Amino acid sequence: QVQLVESGGGLVQPGGSLTLSCAASGTIFNIAVMGWYRQAQGNERELVAAITTSGATNYADFVKGRFTISRDNAKKTVSLQMNSLQPEDTAVYYCKSRLRTYFEGAYSDYWGQGTQVTVNS
Repeated sequence: QVQLVESGGGLVQPGGSLTLSCAASGTIFNIAVMGWYRQAQGNERELVAAITTSGATNYADFVKGRFTISRDNAKKTVSLQMNSLQPEDTAVYYCKSRLRTYFEGAYSDYWGQGTQVTVNS
């Protein structure tokens, strides 16, 4: 059984900052990729940023230069530092991990429950 637990969402004013964190736990053999997605009301879920075990990163164009993703492989955590937040960043942010458990031979995607980020003055 695998769990992804997010924390750090909330309400922030435009131009402010928030840091999201996600911790993976359970019968995890290896985590290949950890990332953050977001879904605004009425929109599809979209990639925000992702990071591999080796530290290679991928960012959506709309967050480049504002958001930074980081990862602690030993602790099985991933964080998203979000700066210069704007109202259009308002969404539910989801943590996703592509991982393999001790009981499976292939990698699968696991999702957290989501955390709300609201940018509003």
